[in-house]
Amino acid sequence: MSRRSGPSPRAALALALVAVVGLASAPVPVSAKGPTEHQVKAAFLYNFANFVEWPPAALGPAGTPLKVCVIGADPFGGALDEAFRDQTVQGRKVLVVRGQTLEALGRCHILFLPQSEQGRWKDLVRELHGSPTLTVADGPPLARQGGIINFVIEAQRVRFEINPIAAEQSGLRISSKLLTLAKVVASS
Repeated sequence: MSRRSGPSPRAALALALVAVVGLASAPVPVSAKGPTEHQVKAAFLYNFANFVEWPPAALGPAGTPLKVCVIGADPFGGALDEAFRDQTVQGRKVLVVRGQTLEALGRCHILFLPQSEQGRWKDLVRELHGSPTLTVADGPPLARQGGIINFVIEAQRVRFEINPIAAEQSGLRISSKLLTLAKVVASS
């Protein structure tokens, strides 16, 4: 038998996912000793996917993957791919794609908007208005600008804000369990 000196990177990420999957009341800390900020955010994206309900027509026929998109520069490195690797969401495999435009990405179920695209956030949200796409931004104030979720860092912890009215307008239902952990905001 061989001994391991600690968990593999995949096992460490799985442990982080388990912590987030449980959606404990305390947010996941961002620290040099734990998972990176974007590993935590990737785990949150996985959980958001499990606590959001899309209209059946938006998901497509059985066997169609749930599509998670990143527009512009991808800040995750391999963390997003790792978070969704070999996972299913609502019985569907997950496809992670990256692109520079909405047209290049095609239809997305989750669209991650990194900080590098902040100048385009309003336009992207306006273009997606009414479509069943969960928009998630890497920082505020997207949820106050008609987006659905944005990450915030408070006291070195990753937290998130949700605009439930924007979700409803997009035809998405967000679990009350997820809403209780979020700061609920409205469009201004």
